[in-house]
This record gives sequence, structure tokens and C-alpha cells, in this order.
Amino acid sequence: MNFFEFWLDHAPVMSILIPGFTAFILVLLGNPGSGSLSHDWRQPWRRGVSCFSMVLGLITAICYLIQANTGVITVYQLSEWSAPFGIVLVLDRLSAFMLVLTYALAVPLIWFASKEWDERGRYFHAMCHFLLMGLCGAFLTGDLFNLFVFFEILLMASYVLLLHGQGKARFQLGIHYVTINLLASALFLIGLGMIYGSVGSLNMADVSRLLPTLAGDQYQIAVAGGLLLFVVFAIKAAILPVGFWLPKTYAVATTPVAALFTIMTKVGIYAIIRVNSMVFNDELSREILSSWLLPIGLVTSVYGVIGAIGAERLRRFVGFMVLSSVGTIVIALSLMNTDAWTAALYYLVHSTIIAATFYLLCGWITSQRGSFKDHLKVAPMMKQQTLVSICFFIIALMMAGLPPFSGFFGKIFILQATAESPYQLLIIITVLIVSLLSIMAFTRLGLVIFWRATKPVDNPNDEAFEEYQKLPEVSPARNDRTIYIFLTGLVAYVIFANPIMNYIHQTAVQLNDSAFYTKSILKTDEHGQVISVQPYDPNYLPETKYGGESADPNAHLIPYIISDKTLQGEHISEYKQRQIEQRQLELEQSPDDSKLKPMEP
Repeated sequence: MNFFEFWLDHAPVMSILIPGFTAFILVLLGNPGSGSLSHDWRQPWRRGVSCFSMVLGLITAICYLIQANTGVITVYQLSEWSAPFGIVLVLDRLSAFMLVLTYALAVPLIWFASKEWDERGRYFHAMCHFLLMGLCGAFLTGDLFNLFVFFEILLMASYVLLLHGQGKARFQLGIHYVTINLLASALFLIGLGMIYGSVGSLNMADVSRLLPTLAGDQYQIAVAGGLLLFVVFAIKAAILPVGFWLPKTYAVATTPVAALFTIMTKVGIYAIIRVNSMVFNDELSREILSSWLLPIGLVTSVYGVIGAIGAERLRRFVGFMVLSSVGTIVIALSLMNTDAWTAALYYLVHSTIIAATFYLLCGWITSQRGSFKDHLKVAPMMKQQTLVSICFFIIALMMAGLPPFSGFFGKIFILQATAESPYQLLIIITVLIVSLLSIMAFTRLGLVIFWRATKPVDNPNDEAFEEYQKLPEVSPARNDRTIYIFLTGLVAYVIFANPIMNYIHQTAVQLNDSAFYTKSILKTDEHGQVISVQPYDPNYLPETKYGGESADPNAHLIPYIISDKTLQGEHISEYKQRQIEQRQLELEQSPDDSKLKPMEP
């Protein structure tokens, strides 16, 4: 078997293994104190391994995107056990799309951070790859519990990255961030318990299939568990009223970390889309969700832009604008139609990249304002005033949603998708008002930082003159070039909007076809019956030499839930093989007896 065949056989798990193994290698390399990193002989190795792994991950994600573009859903069975008995990873259009977005954001940022920022704290590169491992796992998993597991992996990495560079403010807000996410994790587990106790499964496709068959009380408990998961995902996505933590928290993170964290809110958005399109897609759940999403999205969008107008620091301004963009995405999701979800996904990419670019610009501006940092106060002109102001102007146009940039097209697509909504006028007015307020917020920002900036002191005897002379003549290393990369990418995002929108539209169509998703994941027997069990029977062990020589009425189902290689391997005893054959002969005489049966204790 050549490498290409091996890669195909193990897609999509490679997207999780690449950052996972890279993180462990970087940990094994060791890491001295932050003050010694610049002189440590291993630092170039850390950077080289990290950047190589990032590029490899991006190439893999692009290959997955090409593979998913065929419309086929690729299912990877861990340990060769089929769902719902085993854990599966699922590669479809949406997961491939999110993987490419993640790496398209991470590769330039890690390259930028590898110049100076990674020397300000220990295990920076290792934590970034653990974060990517959690992100990729969350996008690929087909199991609700493993979604929780990968959430915890990315959150633990984010706790360390938030404190990267140290400082009192980072520590204080880091405690708040950890506390909020621990609460969310507890709610996540409670919601999973309610679903599992009612449905008997946590595989997304299996829960979707079994949910409509539940009795009244069990159904209500399962739906309540699903709504509890929505609260958790809303916390991750920073949707009001559980999103107040974001502006201050992201404001204290170092520049590359804050930029990388812009993808974190999109994990929550992704989870809402995935779980509520594939799992809780029954009429009651969709009705409840749509009735909640619209007012929440409207309020979040308006609150974010108002908070930005009143912000006193540049980084908090960006955080509030991130909140506003999340609200705009939620408005589109609330419409519950293919065109609206297509627009939401298109705007999601724009909002992620432009927010990361703005955080990078904050780092550039802060480095040239000396003691004024990112406070919105009148300060002496920056040494690169013209260049920085041009970058700010372009970012402002993009983020406010003005033509001819991607933010404008994203909002236009959302407004077009409201054609059949009874709330069309309300949505249009809100989106236009938010865009107008965004322009006002950016105008205020430009006036304070650029237009009203004073001339530098030219008296050599003045202390302010000496302080100004110490400020850097150029941007921090690679800061400006990383901004140019992202801005170029967003321009290309508009130029190639037609093929991109075609892909995204097919993604939205696939999301609304839960039957195809379920059929791709769950196995059926020769009679077309899904091999599953509800509620789950812990006494049922559908394999192995470890099961002993006890009668197994479900032996005939074993060939359907494990691979042919495993079936012929050493873990299936001769006794079990004979029992499989015997049960198959019995069923030829009485085919109605083929359904899964509970085992005797």
C-alpha cells in the first residue's frame, strides 16, 4: 500500500493526528523560562516543526475540501466499529469548509508569532497545536460526547494561551474565562446526560433517527437536553445574554492569540448549525430554536455595535465588533432556510478573517503609540501614520460592510434570504442600522487615532521628545505583512465569490438533508434495518473472544458493524464464527427474527 492509499484510508483522522503529534513532539522538546527562549538552541526547531505542521495541516484540509466537494460524506470508524457502537469521524462539506478556514487563519498567525511573540511565554507552539487538535476534532466528530471532549481540549489550550505573556490583567480575566467555561462544560455534561438517558445514544445520526420515536416524557427531556446544549454553544459563540465576557477577555490576550481566538466563537456557531440541523431537526426543536435565535441575534448585533461606539480601548472595540458580527450570523441562522444558511456561512468566513486582521492592526498601532497604547485618547502622530491609516481605512470599510468588499456581499446575501420571512422588514432595518452605527463607530475611532493626532514634540530637551524617538520606526516583525496577507485573502474572497458561494450553497443543501447524513453513517442489515439499540443495553457485547461462549441472539449482526478484516482476525473466536453462521441459517427460515435483541445478564 502506498502513502496515498494509506492517507485515503485514514481520512479524516489525519487532521486531528497532525496537530496532536506535533504538540506532543513540541512538549518533548522541552521549554525553558520565557526569558531564555531567545537564546535556546531548540527555539528554531520549535518554530520549524510548528510551521511545517501548520502547512501540512492546511494542505490536508484543502485535500479534504476537494474530497468533500464530490458530495460524498466520508466516515472514519475508530477501531473499525461502526456507529452507534463505535466513535466515528465525519467529513462532509461543512467540516471540510471549517478546517480550511481554521488553517487559513492559523498558518499566517503562527508564522507571524514565530518571530518574537512566541518568546514571551512557555509552550506557545505546543498549545497552539493542541488548540488546533481540539478545533479539528470538534469540526469532524459525529458524536455528541466527543464534541464535548474536543471542546475541552481546545479550551484547556486556550486557558494557557490566554495567559501567554503573563500580566495581572491577563490573570484576572483568565480566571473569569476559565470559570465561565467550566460552568458551560458542566451544563454540557448535564445536557448530554439528559439526551443519553432518554435516547440511549449520543451518536448524532442515531439520536436524530431515534428522537421522533420517543414517548412523550422522554421526548421532552431529550429536547430540553438539546436546548441546554444550545445554551452551552451560545456561551462559546458569545451570543447575548451569555456573551458579555468576550470584549474584555480578548482585549488582554497577546496580539497573535487574540487574532487566533476569533475562530473560537465560530466553533459555537458551527455546533449550533451541526447539532440543530442534523440532530434536533424535528419540527418542535426547530420551531423553538428559530423563535429564540432571531431576537437573540438582533439584540446581540445591536448591542455589539453600541458597545463599540462607547469603547475606551481599541482592542475592546474589536471585541464588541466581533459580538455584533456574531449577532448578524445568528440572524441568518434563525431564518432556517438554505439561502440564509449559505449567507451565514459566507459572512462567517469574512467576520473571522477581518476580526483577526483588526487585532493585528491593534498590535501595530499599540507599538507606535508608546504609553498611550490602545487607549482611545489623542496622542502624537505615529511614525507610520499614513500606512497605518490606509490599513485602518480598508479594514473599516470591510468590517462595516461597505462595497465592494466581502462584508457588504455577506450582508446583501443575508437580506436577500429574508424574502419569505414575516420579519423581513425588521431584519433589514436592523442590519442597515447596525451598518450605519458601525460607520459612526469607525469614524469616531479614526478621528481620535489619526485625524486629531498631534504633531510630535520637536524640542530635544523635552522628555516627551526622547520617549517619542524611542518608538519603533516600523511595525513589529511580520505584523504588517500578515495584515497584507489577510487583506489580500479577503479581496480574493470577493473575486472568487461565485465558486465559493456555489460550494457553500451545496453545503447548506447537504446540511438540510439529515436523512442522507444518517444513511451515510449508520449501518443496516440485509433487510435494510438500522443496526442500533434503544435504550442501550450494557450487557450486549457484539464481538469477541472476550465475550465467552455464551449464546448471542445478535451474532448475525456482527458482520454489519465491524470491518471484514476485523471479522477475519483473531478477536473473533471460532465459536463466535460458528454462531454467526448458525444464526444466519436460522434467519433464512424466519427473517422476521433479525432485529437486535437484549442480552441476558
